[in-house]
Amino acid sequence: MTISRFAHLMMSPRGSGYTYAKPMRNQLSAFMLLAVLPGAMLAQNAAKPAHTMTKKLTPEEVQQSAIVIDTHADTPQRFLDESYDLGDPLNGGNWNLESARKGNLGAEFFSIWVEPTLYKGHYARRTLELIDAVKQQVARHPDRMMLATSPEDIEKAHRQHKIAALMGIEGGISIEDSLALLRQYYALGVRYMTLTWANSNGWADSSGDADNPNVPHTRDGLSDFGKDVVYEMNRLGMMVDVSHVSDKTFYRTLILSRAPVIASHSSARAICNAPRNMTDDMLRAVAVNGGVVQVNFYSAFVSQAYRDALKAMQPKIDQAVAGYKAKMQAEGKEASYEEISKIEESYKDRIPRPPLSALIDNIDHIAKVAGIDHVGLGSDFDGVENQLPEGINSPADLPKITAALMARGYSAEDCRKILGGNLLRVFRQVQEVAKGLQGQETRPRITDKQPFSKPQK
Repeated sequence: MTISRFAHLMMSPRGSGYTYAKPMRNQLSAFMLLAVLPGAMLAQNAAKPAHTMTKKLTPEEVQQSAIVIDTHADTPQRFLDESYDLGDPLNGGNWNLESARKGNLGAEFFSIWVEPTLYKGHYARRTLELIDAVKQQVARHPDRMMLATSPEDIEKAHRQHKIAALMGIEGGISIEDSLALLRQYYALGVRYMTLTWANSNGWADSSGDADNPNVPHTRDGLSDFGKDVVYEMNRLGMMVDVSHVSDKTFYRTLILSRAPVIASHSSARAICNAPRNMTDDMLRAVAVNGGVVQVNFYSAFVSQAYRDALKAMQPKIDQAVAGYKAKMQAEGKEASYEEISKIEESYKDRIPRPPLSALIDNIDHIAKVAGIDHVGLGSDFDGVENQLPEGINSPADLPKITAALMARGYSAEDCRKILGGNLLRVFRQVQEVAKGLQGQETRPRITDKQPFSKPQK
């Protein structure tokens, strides 16, 4: 589908952006009053020095004045599998309370991600355990954290100098083809869901296996059940996340969604040619939709040089992982995902990290193509080990991004939008759409036989 056709389908008055000034009732009187003012008084006023100049804020002041929101951190895996507590030192990870405080991080969406092979057969159980693990962390640190489920909660936490903890499911396998489970996850506090992870799930296609002929895919990017999922997310007020999905699924989702979408952790394909990243046409489509692209910090998504080096090293990584799996099988043990990650990380760490400017290039590109209102931050902390640009190791380093953006000419207001304002706007719009849909009559599911369906021949 071309972008022009997509824009034709999606354009609506709500995105026009035009405002009209009401005519001043006494406009003529005002002009007459100015005409008779003594010339001396006008001259006297003109001679007075202006006192309306606004002080230029420093990057530190801008960072402190913003509600900073990160839409993707995989730290819940550490809570559950390593008994990690956010009050502890980082211990090789990226995210803890102290680093978040130093970076003035106001809200974090913790990723509820279920590895599709390791937890096959009990996706829902693993999902619930991860949700519980996030809530346990909030309960342990009530003086520093607050569970949030709305834009108002984020703002309330900010006023109380606490970090708002939110949750987003990464991968539609968590709902196990059940809208009832989707609704229960929302009731438990989940506020976005990535339709797929790196694997297609039967009702939505992933960019991770879109070109694999051995993987079943949908005809249109979403099955009928997938369309029901998108509608139900709109009705609930759960943000639809298009990171990880195939290009076809991306466009189909934007046509169907009644609310703005998010890409919780994706970067620009024009800069780094990863299928997970978004083309310029996709960036423009998100802007037409009113959504926001939250830039992923992973080096292999922000730097083509790093990605090429990683691709060259991949055979060695695959060989090392295969050796580990064979060893575990010989010993009658199951391979550990955590150990596999450590093996992969040991090889990736040999590749030089790209400069911070590579990350800023992605933010800058998306801001220029989609517009300043459609870009934000989705770090992927604790999900990409330490394969991050130079100088970015934890939320404590987020002010470096603000400083780099201001060095490129971004204003304080621009930076506040990127740091969290844009995401807050979309979050509000999603909840407004939900209120409207909830006030309507129940919509029949596409997957149910419609009373007007033609008889099958």
